[in-house]
Amino acid sequence: KQKKRHMGDTKHFCPVSLKENFVLYPGLQEHAAKYKEKIYYFSTSEYRDKFLKNPEEYVAHKEPLQAPPLRVCLLGIHGAGKSTCARQIADKLDIFHIQFEEYLQELILPKTKKKVGPSSDEDHEDDNKIPEELEDFSQTMTKTETEKSKEEVKLTDDEEAIKANLMDNMELPPEVLDKIVPDWWNKEPFRSTGFILDGFPRTSDEARYLSERGLCPDVAVYIQAEEDDVLDRLFPLRLQKWKDRRRKKKEYKKKLKELKAKKRV
Repeated sequence: KQKKRHMGDTKHFCPVSLKENFVLYPGLQEHAAKYKEKIYYFSTSEYRDKFLKNPEEYVAHKEPLQAPPLRVCLLGIHGAGKSTCARQIADKLDIFHIQFEEYLQELILPKTKKKVGPSSDEDHEDDNKIPEELEDFSQTMTKTETEKSKEEVKLTDDEEAIKANLMDNMELPPEVLDKIVPDWWNKEPFRSTGFILDGFPRTSDEARYLSERGLCPDVAVYIQAEEDDVLDRLFPLRLQKWKDRRRKKKEYKKKLKELKAKKRV
């Protein structure tokens, strides 16, 4: 029988990934190395060579190596209850709750001034627009404010990509993700506290992105939900939004009628 291997401080995880990226990244047997009669596994051959040049930098001395905080990816269809579960888990474990779609909304909200996407009222924006011939009688927005709002809606290429993702579920290119996602692993306060990432990754390409960047979650949870349960959660909210739009449309028609009457006078 093969003798039991004496593994290093990080067991089957790469010590270089832990030290430099604060991530528990599983090592591979083909990238193994021996140091002081202990076996260490590495995620890449480059990290193995880096370890062998200065092994004392990556091993424990007087105290055990510090493990990274918990990082969770929570997945599931819209309406499965991800955000509700994520908030409860984050409160219980004292980690950050990151709602991916809401985070994207916040990035472009200073320019769009309102949330965008299928669940917003953007598609109905023109329904309540005052005709140009009656604009002089409307006190809702001056000409200067209108021009200013048009200037503020000019988005950068990255912001356009984010808007397309929110509106039409277009995948974000890696160069945009690079400016958002790695910070949750590499920068404070997320780096030392941990987080539960709600709604990312959603596709195989996004999962591959995390793998290629070495951004490993400790746990990935997929919430399954029955269609009837999702319908019960989403339908009342959608119905209320529909009622609100109907009310606003009635108010708009009343206002338009009053403006037309003033114009005739």
